[in-house]
Amino acid sequence: MVEEIKTLTLNGEMISAPASSTILEAAREHNVYIPTLCHLDGLSEVGACRLCMVEIDGNNRLQPACVTRVEENMVVKTTSPRLNKYRRMIIELLFAEGNHICSVCVVNGHCELQEIGYKVGMDHVRFDYLHQDKKVDASHDRFVLDHNRCVLCQRCVRVCDEIEAAHTWDIAGRGIDTFVITDLAMPWGASTSCTSCGKCTLVCPTGALFEKGKPVTSLSKNRDFLQYIVNAREKNEWIKK
Repeated sequence: MVEEIKTLTLNGEMISAPASSTILEAAREHNVYIPTLCHLDGLSEVGACRLCMVEIDGNNRLQPACVTRVEENMVVKTTSPRLNKYRRMIIELLFAEGNHICSVCVVNGHCELQEIGYKVGMDHVRFDYLHQDKKVDASHDRFVLDHNRCVLCQRCVRVCDEIEAAHTWDIAGRGIDTFVITDLAMPWGASTSCTSCGKCTLVCPTGALFEKGKPVTSLSKNRDFLQYIVNAREKNEWIKK
């Protein structure tokens, strides 16, 4: 069955995309950059980080590109002074809420939060730092969870549930007291469901999850495994590309 094609305007240019596509997928197909932290190809969408918000003509509210489907004759803007201001504010708030000190972070130079900060032009934080005293869980034999650097993107929760099928990770608490947990808020090292596969550390966009004993220069995160597994499951392709 041939999928219906939608025609829309993206940043002033006419494009077409399958009706099942999100605005984010259509934009990336046409090499248009939209920043994201919670989105990762191969995982379900949660629309948590709100960095991918776009403007759609006829709608005064910004819409998340990762969960909004393309529509016929839709007119979308992925960049504007309003969007740039909004995205920079989000990044500044993440830096103010957590303890993201790049110079001493294990993924300095490999961090998606840091990279987006550069792209949105964040040269300082205008909000008061909370300096929260969050825990670091190093109870696992191989991995570490630093709550200070977690941005609650939920990639670890989804990859553990959807790819590894272990469902070790979850979210607990509300508002500013929200945090990721393993099993029923047990120390990671005491988790009975964790398979120690390390997929959560590979999809984490910051230094919140990382492997012990690795030099900083080797902590770039190779996520090719995710698309390989998705292709194997959905297309029965068992070949690494």
